[in-house]
Amino acid sequence: MEALPFAERFANHLLYDILRYFLFCGIPFLIFYVWFKSPLFRFKIQPKFPGTSHIQREILYSLLSMLIFTTIGSAVFVAHRNGYTKIYTGIHEYGMAYFVFSVFLFIFLHDTYFYWSHRLMHHKKIYKHVHLIHHKSINPTPWAAFSFHPLEAVAQVLILPIMVFAIPFHPVAILLWGIYQLALNVGGHVGFELFPSGFTNNLFSKWHNTSTHHNMHHKYVTCNYGLYFNLWDRLMGTNHERYTEEFEKVCGRRKTSAIQDTEITTAQPDTSSVPL
Repeated sequence: MEALPFAERFANHLLYDILRYFLFCGIPFLIFYVWFKSPLFRFKIQPKFPGTSHIQREILYSLLSMLIFTTIGSAVFVAHRNGYTKIYTGIHEYGMAYFVFSVFLFIFLHDTYFYWSHRLMHHKKIYKHVHLIHHKSINPTPWAAFSFHPLEAVAQVLILPIMVFAIPFHPVAILLWGIYQLALNVGGHVGFELFPSGFTNNLFSKWHNTSTHHNMHHKYVTCNYGLYFNLWDRLMGTNHERYTEEFEKVCGRRKTSAIQDTEITTAQPDTSSVPL
């Protein structure tokens, strides 16, 4: 009797994940790569656009990731329904202060989890078999946000069960984290830099990553591993040595409209880069 309702919930959850992916990735793609491609070109980090096959690969692998995310999410739902998680449904149980704190806690712990799991993915015995799929997007688009090998997709979504089995979270707190992580993930792969000049040197803003930061990771591979914040990269010395220089170079191109006349070339995938 429970099989059909669960199957329906799984299908609805999968549909929700796919629609959310196309909404968060599709709108920036239309804005930067279709509707305002020419006037916004001066904000492009790598002054070229990837080809159609590149984009199709990103979407196909992302859809596979959605299926994996939904499977793990559904397993968490079953575990919660049977009383195995610390998810709570009444905000009054822990209070509003804890609810707000829990959102920031989830984001910070996820950033830490991502940095170290990401560095593990770059181990020479793992990279070429798993993480290389994501790095085929040398010049990424918003669609690359979840373009993962299936094993990497599992590693990425494991943060959810780890958190809800260990720490009390309200479903809305989890939802807010989910929206934030998707928005920041897409922002890191959009391929355009919108932050102002000086952002990476400011006492406060330098601790937040930029699109240039993650774009350089795709381009140079062995640097800039962080997701949301520029904390662990600074502490571990893994920021690219020319990060600020490259960021300011991208910002400097906005000062002239001449860049709009630059020939738009098509990126050729290069999958030969394997970290040491």
